[in-house]
Amino acid sequence: MDPLPKIAIIGAGPAGCTLARLLHLSSIPCTIFEAEPAPDYRSQGGSLDLHTDTGLAALRKAGLFDQFLAKARYDGDYNQFTDKDLKVYLERAGPQRPDNKKAPSSSSSSGWQQERPEIDRPDLRRILTESLPEGTIAWGRKLARVEADDGDKHRLVFSDGAESSAGGWDLVVGADGAWSRVRALLSDRQPVFSGVGGFELSVSDGAARAPGVHAAARGGTIFAFDEGKEMCMQQMGDGSLTVHASTVKEGADWADRCGFDPADLEATKAYLLGEESPFADWCEPFRDAIRLADGRCTARSLYMLPVGFRWTHRRGVTVLGDAAHLMTYFAGEGVNVALKDAMVLAEEIAKAVKKGGDMAERLDDAVRDFELEMWPRSEKVARLSHDLMKAWMFTPGVPRSVIASTSVMHVKFHTPWVLHPLAVAAVHSYFWLKGRTG
Repeated sequence: MDPLPKIAIIGAGPAGCTLARLLHLSSIPCTIFEAEPAPDYRSQGGSLDLHTDTGLAALRKAGLFDQFLAKARYDGDYNQFTDKDLKVYLERAGPQRPDNKKAPSSSSSSGWQQERPEIDRPDLRRILTESLPEGTIAWGRKLARVEADDGDKHRLVFSDGAESSAGGWDLVVGADGAWSRVRALLSDRQPVFSGVGGFELSVSDGAARAPGVHAAARGGTIFAFDEGKEMCMQQMGDGSLTVHASTVKEGADWADRCGFDPADLEATKAYLLGEESPFADWCEPFRDAIRLADGRCTARSLYMLPVGFRWTHRRGVTVLGDAAHLMTYFAGEGVNVALKDAMVLAEEIAKAVKKGGDMAERLDDAVRDFELEMWPRSEKVARLSHDLMKAWMFTPGVPRSVIASTSVMHVKFHTPWVLHPLAVAAVHSYFWLKGRTG
């Protein structure tokens, strides 16, 4: 039997851990190298919604769907799109289950599973990391660069100067996010600033401390827009609320020029609640969410790789997830595309291992097939995300001016092209009738 390939995965995020889990189920060993010293080293951000054919499919394939259900919130599948006065222009809620607590078995295929259940990022990471054999993840190993080793193999050089070659890695997979060190071996292209940035805050125990905001969110998420401005309030599984306040920015260094420390919660709240704030005239539930924030405050800038970004194939190296197709959050698809990437790559590697012939050639063919499948699939999603960002953040008169057109974008994305004329007509008819009935 041919020796198994030596595979290094850089990054213990959702994509990297899912890939490792799927390889483990195929009895293909791998090692994950993660810069963070521990799974809970830093805030993992807000909540994620996973989709049937991508994120949920990957978790099913990984045998982790029941663990996911134990933490998932199907009542979180409720979104409102409003203006700054909390006037609702669109509501979206998945089909309701009989009791909103009961969950199906991992083999069930009932219709309500077409929802987009929510899970907090820390919970998803914990599920994935705990599913891996002990020692799979090497924590606190920050990659500096990947270098060519003998033949087509590669070695890893870490920030402390240490090296890891293990006799040469047959495949290095970059699941190391926006500023991927692995991608640097494939392309000199770097993410670009999208023009949108803002602050992330949190309100602990939303039901008790911010009952009005909690009631407005209805267990899900509010996306509120005004020209060049967005506020997002999202219910988390631990009862807290995550709040994003974003605006169009002139440059990526906006946080350095804002005149205060954006990590200082009180200074940030004073700015957002001040008379000169972009949110000064927003209604009280939004301002209450800012006023009652009591957790970590983080300034965030949205970056993206060019839509349709590709690279020249290189034997022994590839990237997936944000490292391959970083996009903004406006389509809500980023983690789902990443988990689908992991599923496809794991399947291709497993097929290569089972085939006869030269292992190096089979592995290279597997990676090439993965890239050829991923590029057009991720490009479609990245284009949707880019177009939605342009509509919501850079169009006058939002949300009224774009509510129909953005709905059309979503409908076209999720339906076959032959149905587009009918689907578009249905969307416009809905909003026409909604406008007449108030």
